[in-house]
Amino acid sequence: MTLQRLPFYLMILTLLVAGFGTAWLRHVETEVPFMPGEQKPVWLVEARIDFFALGGETTVRLDLPDNPPGFRLIREQAASSGYGFAVLDDNNNRRAEWTRRSAAAYQTLYYNAQYLPVSHNPEDSPQQLDAEPKINEVYWDEPQATAARDLLSGARSRSTTPASTAREISKLLNTSAPEQNAALLLAGEPDRAELLVRLLNQSGVAARTVMGLYLEDARRRQSLTPMVEVYTDEGWVVINATTGEQGLPDNLLLWSRGEAAQLDVMGGEGSRLSFSMIRQTVPAMALSKTQFNDNVFSLLGVYSLPIEEQGMFKLLFLLPLGALVVVFMRVVIGFKTSGTFMPILISLAFLQTSLIPGLVSFVLIVGLGLLLRSYLSYLNLLLVARIAALIVLVIFLISVLSLVGYRLGFNAGITVTFFPMIIIAWTIERMSILWEEEGVHEVLTQGGGSLLVAVIAYLLMSIEVINHLSFNFPELNLVILALILMMGQYTGYKLSELRRFKSMRAYD
Repeated sequence: MTLQRLPFYLMILTLLVAGFGTAWLRHVETEVPFMPGEQKPVWLVEARIDFFALGGETTVRLDLPDNPPGFRLIREQAASSGYGFAVLDDNNNRRAEWTRRSAAAYQTLYYNAQYLPVSHNPEDSPQQLDAEPKINEVYWDEPQATAARDLLSGARSRSTTPASTAREISKLLNTSAPEQNAALLLAGEPDRAELLVRLLNQSGVAARTVMGLYLEDARRRQSLTPMVEVYTDEGWVVINATTGEQGLPDNLLLWSRGEAAQLDVMGGEGSRLSFSMIRQTVPAMALSKTQFNDNVFSLLGVYSLPIEEQGMFKLLFLLPLGALVVVFMRVVIGFKTSGTFMPILISLAFLQTSLIPGLVSFVLIVGLGLLLRSYLSYLNLLLVARIAALIVLVIFLISVLSLVGYRLGFNAGITVTFFPMIIIAWTIERMSILWEEEGVHEVLTQGGGSLLVAVIAYLLMSIEVINHLSFNFPELNLVILALILMMGQYTGYKLSELRRFKSMRAYD
């Protein structure tokens, strides 16, 4: 590689890196899938609130998940006839609020949300970087105070970190036959999660109760499960108060944190909160459009355009692939075509008409056009007038084919109007001149080469994956540009020329 060629190869490398790198960034930032038809699992969770209204003003507040680790909120809504509804941010605690001026008898309110499981939620980080929380003071009555000190003494002797202390305390509380101290404490505080939090606070470990919802497909009337979060050097760690297991299970949705009540009902009594859930699969593209409308890639993408313009760009983004096929077939393979861009336009027309009707229509139009062009040659018209006359005749031929196809019940007859009429007229003129100068063989060679290249380009363009990538990752056209530039530097033998050396095999 000489120094004179270095800028060219740097430009090729820049185009490749820009194309692939931008596509990867778009995939990461907006989660646009690389494969069409990709599905993602989502959980539809419904909270149901039942209570008896006392006939006056009624206000109902429900704690809502606030950036739960492992999940991302897709959408949320409420179904509550006659109630006003709003989602409030109460001291960094999301709460749903229903209000009604007058309500009586039994009432049922619904809240449902769609959650997407994710490996990492960027919004989780602020919670993990909180300043070390304050440890609550704990007071016991005797003999619980003595039992708590003895139990903690044994747990501390077998632990070194806050998480290990929590695990050891949990083991002592959850044995099949708890010792005397553990049994005494459980008798006074049957809620094991709350008891574990109090013991951890007494031992100098920051801990709090959280409520989690275990997600199981098609389950109904489920309730929240109390869990314990322990503050460690790595942030908050979830501990199962019943089993002592550390870590957040994949199917556990942390519904609420802190000491606030999960459900407050003012103006009613006998309230009950239950959950139902179902696992769904939805298209990944739909999720991406819903979640990342404000992302810079979405704002600069074609999705912000009207649908009509999006359809136009969907075809335009396929043109570079057609150009790549033409360059490869002409430069590397050695095929002859009638013009450079004619095969690309024909392949785009095939996308509208489908292959077989498109081929039949194209051959008929060009064949009849050549016959009419042979008559125009006897009139000795100037070139401009002859081309203009051909355009009028081509339009007439396309109209007749469309009407005949419609009368015969062929819907594809209407779509032949997608053929580029001016280019076809010019192609007919060139083929006619080529017929006069080079003969029928050269016309068939270039015409057949154009159709073959157009068919190959059409077959590539009609692949679903290529359609998906070209429309959703238009920056990949920079990669196609790099390949075209590289093939533009090729000066070796074309593959079709190798037959010239076939006779040399006899001397091997």
